[in-house]
Amino acid sequence: MEKSEMANEKRNGSIADPDKKSNAEESDEVEEDPFQAIMEKAGNHGRFQLMYNILFVMGLSMAGAMCYMNIILALNIPDHWCTVPGREQTNFTLDEWRRITLPKSKDNRGAEKYSSCQMFDVNFTEIDDWQNWNSTSANVTACQNGWTYDQKWYQDTIPSQENWVCAHDLFVTNVFVVGRVTEVAGSFLLGQMGDIFGRRVVYYISVVFCSIGRLSSILTTAHYTWFLVFSGLAALTINSLFQSPQIIGMEISREQDRSLIAIYQSFGWSIGTTLMPLLFWWLRKWEPFMWITTVPTALVLIFSKYVIESPRWLISKKRFGDAIRQFKKIARINGRQFDMSEKELITIYTSTKQEVTYGIASLFSGWRLAKNTCIMGFSWCVVAVSYFTLVLFSSRMNGNPFLNFLMQSIVEIPAYILGKYLGDKFGRRFTNSSSFFVSFLACIPLILLATDEKYEFVIMGLAAFIKFLNAVTFFTASLQGMEIYPTCMRQTGIALGTILANAVGVVAPYLVYLGTTVDIRSPYYILGALFLIGAIAALFLPETLHKKLPDTMEEARNFGIHDKFFSLPKAPPATADATTEKLNQTKFAP
Repeated sequence: MEKSEMANEKRNGSIADPDKKSNAEESDEVEEDPFQAIMEKAGNHGRFQLMYNILFVMGLSMAGAMCYMNIILALNIPDHWCTVPGREQTNFTLDEWRRITLPKSKDNRGAEKYSSCQMFDVNFTEIDDWQNWNSTSANVTACQNGWTYDQKWYQDTIPSQENWVCAHDLFVTNVFVVGRVTEVAGSFLLGQMGDIFGRRVVYYISVVFCSIGRLSSILTTAHYTWFLVFSGLAALTINSLFQSPQIIGMEISREQDRSLIAIYQSFGWSIGTTLMPLLFWWLRKWEPFMWITTVPTALVLIFSKYVIESPRWLISKKRFGDAIRQFKKIARINGRQFDMSEKELITIYTSTKQEVTYGIASLFSGWRLAKNTCIMGFSWCVVAVSYFTLVLFSSRMNGNPFLNFLMQSIVEIPAYILGKYLGDKFGRRFTNSSSFFVSFLACIPLILLATDEKYEFVIMGLAAFIKFLNAVTFFTASLQGMEIYPTCMRQTGIALGTILANAVGVVAPYLVYLGTTVDIRSPYYILGALFLIGAIAALFLPETLHKKLPDTMEEARNFGIHDKFFSLPKAPPATADATTEKLNQTKFAP
């Protein structure tokens, strides 16, 4: 019997499956997903997948994280105060001179400190009798002679070089806001492009735009408008830079490897963000730091010959010839023989109709899918706001800014391991909700202790713990998004979550601004409320562990329809692998 005839008979049920009666549900699922059987022929857990995951899922994530996040450290504002001439004519120490020449103001903890932006309106070079000098009668004015910057941690940063402080202190905040806005636009555009034109095209666009944008911003710091433009360009494609390789990786791998692929990407991100503060701490100058952390993203293009298009996506677009070429490329590196023809592939999918989708609007076609989309979007929003608030805030806390940033980055690695364990053991839904709820509880002592400097170490520890939990949630939510949406809308669905996250994430820089200039507790009030709502909302998502990736809109609309609310996911029967193997042998029998 020819392969095509065998495939048709198998689809029509004319070939008996000895395990069908004892394991009907599992058999049906395999029959409904012939792609996994085809992928097994090329190898869905081999050398190609390992190379791809290391080079593009983890390697590009590490390089992209540095290219994306390096601007946060480069835009740090060191402690600064008005430069007041005249000290060289005296024997005063720096602290004595600041006490004489600078008024005091309250900081974000309510404590008094020397003003960063004001000085006494006096010509101190003309004072001869310092013993009788009294500042109480002097008027106060803005800095007249520039600023002096504390170089304890940095030799320079972009704001200290360009004097983006005091009247220009929103310059830094605006850079982050522009980045969030362009991320929204880029996620909307490139997310849909990934489902229309393919993941591979979007990958190339993302790498090129991100690299050019960041490298150009390094050269234009003296021209603020151009600096804003190129910073926005770097952020435009950043989300698809991470999404495209991971989606391809998941679509060419077996089900039990999906959380492992998410670990590859998460580890790459954490390694990149952990190396960054160490590099800046060593270099102490922003410009070489930015070059070193940006160039590796562009160098990833060297390995472009290993970038494939997702054969699952190609099949969904009826591009069977292109899909066969990708299968053969995977099989060759995996050391397998892939002898299926284009005609045989067409025969297997002959009953499959190409669905008409309407971009993001399709994600709201049906109550269940719309509910899942809204909850996933909200989860992404909470993760994004909390992540960037904590990261930006960490570099503005007291103490060593590099260690603060490093602590919040390095805790992500064990968090991802825990997230994978909990997600694979108890399910994505339980893990997502629990990490949100514990984050809410951790905000309570932060609010109570944040204003007292003697608890600085405790505050840093609690902030790092929330960051740890945030990483668990980020890992789980990323995995859920990949598994809830159908193949024809997978990148669009992830992009929508990113769009919402970045749209709401615009408030993160302003939360940090409030926390650093008004009240240090402000961010934790808002984050705590978001965590609590997120914990409740996440419970209403369907469980995706051990579930087949949906391929059609209909499958996505019915995803989790039979799930019980108070339940944990169950692993598939032990005979599942044997059933799959028998089906594979039947479908591809010579």
